[in-house]
Parts: sequence; structure tokens; C-alpha cells
Amino acid sequence: MAEFARLTTIDEVKSWYASPDARFLYVSSPNCSVCESLFPQIEPILLAHPEIRSARVDVADVPEIAGELSIFTAPVLLLFLDGKEMHREARIVPVERFRQRVEQIGAFVKSEAVDSEK
Repeated sequence: MAEFARLTTIDEVKSWYASPDARFLYVSSPNCSVCESLFPQIEPILLAHPEIRSARVDVADVPEIAGELSIFTAPVLLLFLDGKEMHREARIVPVERFRQRVEQIGAFVKSEAVDSEK
């Protein structure tokens, strides 16, 4: 299983989500109790889907992300496909609904990979 990449510059963030494949970005902030308690619930969901590459970024490290991705609170969970935002959750996240969305996107990505191999 792949681990979450750590992004520390706005250029890394931009190139991360602009990728032509499926990407997930976990945006957190320092001293955020919700961020700290949510990540251990979200991490295994994404690690179970290697077809979706995952990264995390701290707004203290990359404050420009607020303007770039319209981040007004933390945590923010963003799923991208072909460089386009497909799903966004913020602050209080219903984990089961998020899991279902990840599974939908993961299944789509896998089916696209199979179709491109034909």
C-alpha cells in the first residue's frame, strides 16, 4: 500500500491535483482536533484504493492553498479526477458517505484502466 505524500509548496499542490489520474488531497491545519481525529478514519479508506494517489498538506506550510482551492476551514477532503475536483467534504465529514464516494471513483478509475488496455 502506498502512503500519503506530503506536499509543502503551492507548486507541488498544483501539480498534484492537475495530474491526469485520480488524486486525493487531505488539507489540515495545526492544532485542529477535528483534523487529527478524522485522518485516522480516512487514511485506511484511501490506502485500500491504490488507484487513487493520496497526499496531505498543512495550510500552515502552504497558506496559498486557501486562495488556490477556496479553503475556508479544515480539514478539507478533495478528490480529483483528470485535474478536476470531483468531490469535496469539509470540517465534519460523514465517513461512510465519503467511503462510498471513494469506492465509486475507484471503480470508475479501474474500469477506465481496463477499457484503455483493450
